[in-house]
Amino acid sequence: MAKQSFKPGNMLYPLPAVMVSVADKTGRFNIITVAWVGTVCSDPPMVSISVRPERYSHHMIEETGEFVVNLTTKKLAFATDYCGVKSGREIDKFKEMHLTPLSADVVAAPLIGESPVNIECKVVEVKRLGSHDMYIASVEAVHAEEKYIDENNRFDFMKANPIVYSHGAYFTCGEQLGTFGYSVKKQSRGGRKNDKNHKKAK
Repeated sequence: MAKQSFKPGNMLYPLPAVMVSVADKTGRFNIITVAWVGTVCSDPPMVSISVRPERYSHHMIEETGEFVVNLTTKKLAFATDYCGVKSGREIDKFKEMHLTPLSADVVAAPLIGESPVNIECKVVEVKRLGSHDMYIASVEAVHAEEKYIDENNRFDFMKANPIVYSHGAYFTCGEQLGTFGYSVKKQSRGGRKNDKNHKKAK
């Protein structure tokens, strides 16, 4: 297979586009859109976000060591983009985007009420990496919209129409292809039969 070489860069796409809500010591709120976000540990639960030092929200995270990761949806796509290109130095993003700040259980930063999932975080380590500072944080609390909880008491995020970010564009998520471990699960009799038929067809 032919491959084309590129200079070193970030080609890990798509990524979740999240709105991170923060607060400073005076109680002023802000929202920053972040694509450099991820899970770094499951026990204890931890996440990371990477923020450029020149971003207005950076000093708020530095002051309080807290933030909330708010997952985004198709309905929130416009607000997600707006909060990524407009600066909180000049405007109140909650007001401009008609978003609702809700009190968190543990941290001072607010939850975004319209987000289907809010993850309260406290910074445990900071890595100064270059263009971005990476904040590794412990997950202190999680909030989920009740209307997306299924009959098995599990959160069905696909019902909320989640969005992802790739090379400067936003996308909705597609169809489910399988569940974890489906590649090694025993097939049904019908599945084995179909496999035999498939081999014969070859």
